[in-house]
Amino acid sequence: MLLCIVLHIVSYSIDYGNYRSAITDIHLSGTDFSRMPDGNYEGEYDAGYIYAKVQVTLRNGRITHIDLLSHDNERGKAAEQVLDVITDTQTLPVDAVSGATCSSLVIQKAVENALIGGISHE
Repeated sequence: MLLCIVLHIVSYSIDYGNYRSAITDIHLSGTDFSRMPDGNYEGEYDAGYIYAKVQVTLRNGRITHIDLLSHDNERGKAAEQVLDVITDTQTLPVDAVSGATCSSLVIQKAVENALIGGISHE
């Protein structure tokens, strides 16, 4: 029984360390999407405990809509409002939502991944 508890603690510590590393490694480059072709672009980012998948709609060099296809989180639901901020300001990155900083970063990274390497689905 003690061995199971120790293994669980070790496993959790490793998973949590990988999660913190994935969050720390998020760098948002401020992608210029103004010259990208019209279309719907999908992107995702997985930080372990937090995962986001989005579909970004571009028309005439502007983000017209962002669909949040999936968002696995613990307490970061409030971060989903960053999608409206990105659409309203037409910029990336935007300020993180207080109390949901990690989810805010993961969602923004999913948007950036869509714009950088996403596949357009016309």
